Amino acid sequence: MAAFLQWRKFVFFDKDTVKDPVDNGKHFVLPSGISACDSGRGHVVLGDMDGKIWLLTRSLQLTSFQAYKLRVTHLYQLKQHSILVSVGQDEQGINPLVKVWNLEKRDSGNPPCTRIFPAIPGNKPTEVSCLGVHENLNFMAIGFTDGSVVLTKGDITRDRHSKTLTLHEGTSPVTGLAFRQVAKVTHLFVATLEKVHCYTLSIKEYPKVELDTHGCALRCSSLADPSQDSQFIVAGEECVYLYQPDERGPCFAFDGHKLLAHWHRGYLFLLIRDAKSPNKTEFGSSSPSDKQLLTIYDLDNKFIAYSAPFDDVVDVVAEWGSFYILTRDGRMFVLQEKDTQTKLEMLFKKNLFVMAINLAKSQHLDSDGLSEIFRQYGDHLYLKGDHDGAIQQYIRTIGKLEPSYVIRKFLDAQRIHNLTAYLQALHRQSLANADHTTLLLNCYTKLKDSSKLEEFIKSSESEVHFDVEIAIKVLRQAGYHNHAVFLAEKHMHHEWYLKIQLEDLKNYQEGLRYIGRLPFEQAESNMKRYGKTLMHHVPEGTTLLLKGLCTNYQPSGEASDSLDRGWANKANSEEFIPIFANNPRELKAFLEHMMEVDSRCSQGVYDTLLELRLQDWAHEEDPVRKKVLQGEAVSLLRSDSTVFDKALVLCQMHNFKEGVLYLYEKGKLYQQIMHYHMQNEEYGKVVEACQRYGDQEGCLWEQALGYFARKEEDCKAYISEVLHHIDQNNLMPPLLVVQTLAHNSTATLSVIKDYLINKLQRESQQIEDDERKIHQYREETAHLRSEIQELKTSAKIFQKTKCNMCNSPLELPSVHFLCSHSFHQHCFESYAESEAECPTCTPENRKVMDMLRAQDQKRDLHDHFNRQLRSSNDGFSVVADYFGRGVFNKLTLVTDPPGTKTVGSLEVSLQRDLLVHTKRNC
Repeated sequence: MAAFLQWRKFVFFDKDTVKDPVDNGKHFVLPSGISACDSGRGHVVLGDMDGKIWLLTRSLQLTSFQAYKLRVTHLYQLKQHSILVSVGQDEQGINPLVKVWNLEKRDSGNPPCTRIFPAIPGNKPTEVSCLGVHENLNFMAIGFTDGSVVLTKGDITRDRHSKTLTLHEGTSPVTGLAFRQVAKVTHLFVATLEKVHCYTLSIKEYPKVELDTHGCALRCSSLADPSQDSQFIVAGEECVYLYQPDERGPCFAFDGHKLLAHWHRGYLFLLIRDAKSPNKTEFGSSSPSDKQLLTIYDLDNKFIAYSAPFDDVVDVVAEWGSFYILTRDGRMFVLQEKDTQTKLEMLFKKNLFVMAINLAKSQHLDSDGLSEIFRQYGDHLYLKGDHDGAIQQYIRTIGKLEPSYVIRKFLDAQRIHNLTAYLQALHRQSLANADHTTLLLNCYTKLKDSSKLEEFIKSSESEVHFDVEIAIKVLRQAGYHNHAVFLAEKHMHHEWYLKIQLEDLKNYQEGLRYIGRLPFEQAESNMKRYGKTLMHHVPEGTTLLLKGLCTNYQPSGEASDSLDRGWANKANSEEFIPIFANNPRELKAFLEHMMEVDSRCSQGVYDTLLELRLQDWAHEEDPVRKKVLQGEAVSLLRSDSTVFDKALVLCQMHNFKEGVLYLYEKGKLYQQIMHYHMQNEEYGKVVEACQRYGDQEGCLWEQALGYFARKEEDCKAYISEVLHHIDQNNLMPPLLVVQTLAHNSTATLSVIKDYLINKLQRESQQIEDDERKIHQYREETAHLRSEIQELKTSAKIFQKTKCNMCNSPLELPSVHFLCSHSFHQHCFESYAESEAECPTCTPENRKVMDMLRAQDQKRDLHDHFNRQLRSSNDGFSVVADYFGRGVFNKLTLVTDPPGTKTVGSLEVSLQRDLLVHTKRNC
């Protein structure tokens, strides 16, 4: 049996007879005597034995024009141009003519003939056997029955731009010509009854290659389309051969005498004489009673798309999306190809899924259509029990078919291997979600397939097709801690790595080492999370790491560059203090390190270190050691980081006397220092505090006197010393001193005798000085009044002879003032600031006027008066000063009725304050 008989046969075409558009009940009839035909550019071209060329349109309209006087023998319609090339005869004998027609242009209804030339190889008249034209219009090949091939090179539509040469000579008739264009290389295939040749036309010498030593009959060769690599097809008696330009390709064993071979749209059309019909009677023709079998082959998918017998076929053409068979009796049949979906359904019914897949690919079906075929194929294999084959088909649906459709079918424990294969493929295509990763890892763990598991998790970075975090969770839950740790470390999931190491494996040292290798931000966050755990198990290493993290952190193994990066890699040390909750020794070492490295560290570090040092001082029993700890605490208090309130509270909590006194002194709380010594009954310290701070705060001596006055012990020495300072600085009125000491039953008059005598003597001296000044001021006032009266009532004689400005003799014009100063007029105009004021007396007068204005402005400063009155030791002097400014003068309000005078509220208020203050001092 021939090989092609083993191919499956289908009916992928619908056959129908073309009906006449005018009368649908009748068959469409072609012109009689058809001798040649071709198709392209939207019409079918027919040539008859009367020399006419017929054009058949899609609407089955026939038009014709007389091309030759006798007959048309060959037609070639170009597919990319409206150019028709014909061969025919205008006279009897062997005199074939080639005519080139431009079908786009019409001349009196007929297309113009752009070129005519005789088809003669050399000088030998011979019949034309075949014709070929290149689509670029630069080559035309004519084959003859004597074995010659004439090549026309150049523009085939014009005589002027082309030349003709004999390309091939032989003894066997030429039966087929075909041009092949790939990139810039042009080939011409030449088939004869005996051989097959190939010429390379893009090379000047036109090199020839003999491809085979057997040929084919007339019209039994064709050129495949680019899907078959534009191979030359030759249909011999026993086989169909495919040729490349330099070698013979595959062949297909198709028995039968070939009458016609065409390649249309991926199909090979073979017209074979029926084996029961009589033999051929002459070259290239058959008897009217021949029965012929037209078969359409799909060489890619190895099946027969259609096969049917016909009577005396003239030719098969492809146009308007269908195939047309022209027969000798003038009838025309159409073969319409079924759509792809219909073909696939026919294959599905026969369970030919592999063939359906191949067909879909060759028809360039989209991925959704292919996926549906794979699914149906998989379902078919699954129902047959071929689970391994089914899963391979389901794998090909990944990306289109919902994975749950497949997973549900293989959830049975016996199908776990198939499920694993599907899930692996799903991950390889990066289409797996978290649930798929979980399911796959669970499959590995159920199978205890450690090798597959390691292969899955140890894939390279570019091959990771799963959610790493989900994988870590599943492995950890399944107890594969080492695998989970490996995955976390490889993909830099630091949190999971540390969680497994510290919580599951209890490998604290490794966890600490790993944190030390992390970048700064991640090391900081993980130390905040796991610091307490690490401090409990590896306190020394954790403290060391925290020291580095809070100063100038560099991951272990990296070069340090503190100048460039130190500022950025510095954590806040205060945030890590809670980690040392149960490790005070390590906390103290950490805080002291931070203070040494950065004196401006955060306040929390300073406060915590101070509290630790005070605790150590309070609990220390050894006097020598306690002294050392006291010095450390005080030195810390002396630093710039001390916050007064916090430090004072800490020192008071731990009863740290030296710290409390230092802070009081630093905060200028001198009364608190006094009270502290008074509470501890340190009399000498009280007096010493008054001596040190009495100048800054005078009331300390008053408080000291009151303190000693309330003591029943014998404090005469201290009282005497205090009284001496009070007397020297006039800090208290004598009456108040006597009243204060009256509370002390042990103090006698002898204690204050000297104080009172000195006080009275100084008062007497002060009274004498004041009386003397009063007398002086009265005399000066009387003198001034007399001068004013004299100026008002008597004439003033100006006897100055020199200018008071330039000290030169006076000359007219001159300026004289009542103050007895005289000036040249030009000197006065140069130096005087005002025409009414003496330049010499103006500075002194201005001072007096400024003082008067200042006093006037201060008349209403009631609050200032109150403050000054309360803070002054001598209230009478303050009141006298304000009387001098006129503060207590009566004012007349604008709103008062005329003739009435009201004492201002300011006067009343000041008088009240004066009386209160005077009563207090008395």
